[in-house]
Amino acid sequence: MAEIRAKANRNESAKLFQGSATIDHAQDPALYPKGFPHFVRGRDSLREHITQLFTSRIAYYDGAMGTMIQKHTLEEEDFRGARFSDWDTLVKGNNDMLSISKPELIKDIYSKYLESGSDMIGTNTFSSTTIAMADYKMENLVYELNYNGARLARIACDEMTAKDPTRPRFVVGAIGPTNRTASISPDVEDPACRNCDFDELVEAYYEQVVAMMDGGADILIVETIFDTLNAKAAVFAIGEYLEHTGLDIPLFISGTLVDQSGRTLSGQTGEAFYNSMRHAKPMCVGLNCALGAKQMAPFLKRLSAAAECFVHVYSNAGLPNAMGGYDDTPEDMARDNKEFADEQLVNMIGGCCGSTPPHIKAIKEATEKLLPRPLPDTVMPTMRLSGLEPLTIEDCVNTIGLPFVNVGERCNIAGSLKFKKLMMAGKYGEAMDIAKQQVEDGAHVIDVNLDDGMLDGLAAMQTFIKTAVTEPDVSKRPFMIDSSKFEIVEAGLKWCQGKPIINSISLKVGEKLFIEHANIIRKHVPLS
Repeated sequence: MAEIRAKANRNESAKLFQGSATIDHAQDPALYPKGFPHFVRGRDSLREHITQLFTSRIAYYDGAMGTMIQKHTLEEEDFRGARFSDWDTLVKGNNDMLSISKPELIKDIYSKYLESGSDMIGTNTFSSTTIAMADYKMENLVYELNYNGARLARIACDEMTAKDPTRPRFVVGAIGPTNRTASISPDVEDPACRNCDFDELVEAYYEQVVAMMDGGADILIVETIFDTLNAKAAVFAIGEYLEHTGLDIPLFISGTLVDQSGRTLSGQTGEAFYNSMRHAKPMCVGLNCALGAKQMAPFLKRLSAAAECFVHVYSNAGLPNAMGGYDDTPEDMARDNKEFADEQLVNMIGGCCGSTPPHIKAIKEATEKLLPRPLPDTVMPTMRLSGLEPLTIEDCVNTIGLPFVNVGERCNIAGSLKFKKLMMAGKYGEAMDIAKQQVEDGAHVIDVNLDDGMLDGLAAMQTFIKTAVTEPDVSKRPFMIDSSKFEIVEAGLKWCQGKPIINSISLKVGEKLFIEHANIIRKHVPLS
């Protein structure tokens, strides 16, 4: 964390904020009265405040940042400003850099959403990672981009709160998916090929989190999740940040189902996506982007039924038209989102692509008197796993209907001579046929064990999992990552977007190392 701050250009941020590049955003404890609905940073628990907010009324998020920027029809020189006039690559379209080159524009957009009724606004940081900014050769500006994006939102929220302290406004640090995907091969000839890895994503997300928290974010949201493995890397980075700082930062998680199949780009259903992300203990989970509210309705209902936490939605303003624009009027969005509120499916509503302050205002006016979704009752713990599809262990039965979990053991070197020969020959494609047959024969879980003295188990596990997750007939089932060597278990976890079973860790390594291993696993998957 100190290293990230040290390499940041704090002098430029200080110039932008009148000589102050503070990372301390605590307020005077006596600034506002004690007790809900008032809130003072450093005095009050944000988690308790949001809980009271989400259980007392529907809260409102903002709408699209990109749509508002597009309305200004900015040209290349507008994006550059004075500071980037000599930048050696084209930058038009890099909306995040406007937090540096045109801060007054970004703050004005924040303020317009707050004036329309937003309780929370997302920062202009959707692409502010070293991975995404490589397209503009701006990797070294990532701290500044995130700090400034959050700091401008912090100023706008504090100004609006000062006008009406009974409606405090909050900054949500927006963490996008990057322009890479850890679960999908970019090479049709090689299903195990990837253009990024888990550790690379964690490092990029960690730097982003440090900077936006330094800039004054209250909440973190991992949003527009089209690949759950990317999101798992993001929440791993957030977990590391929270562990290093000792802070309690509410986490929101927002998935994107790309079409009417109700699946993410990497193939998961909404319920499987939720099972994969439960270990992060999100305060709020929901859906955004890709679909309009009308198209999103059946999937939101299913997610709302599955979620043990609060639920949000911020849909597009309908589906894109032939010109790539969005046609839903504020009245259209208000009507369709009101159905979510009528059915008590949500605790927070906002807008995504195509939405504007008038859309948020209309949604608020249509739903503000309706009740929020109540938190579900506490029930007996269940073991929820996921591949591309969800699996609840307590629901598993055998062919005659009795409770039984069928674990396919034929992708275990010790359980199949045929599989062993294929692995020794590096024939991963043929090995997938064995996995598929197990699924067809009724396996609920696919065990994967590649421990053999004559095989590089670490490399083999990674290649097998990366190949298997691209095969829907295999990866619809959860995996059991099976090895006596912890480094192989961990390597398998880093390529698995679903929630697998770990088999296993042992006290044979000593209590201290056992606890260390258990804690690492808990950062990847929940211990159900």
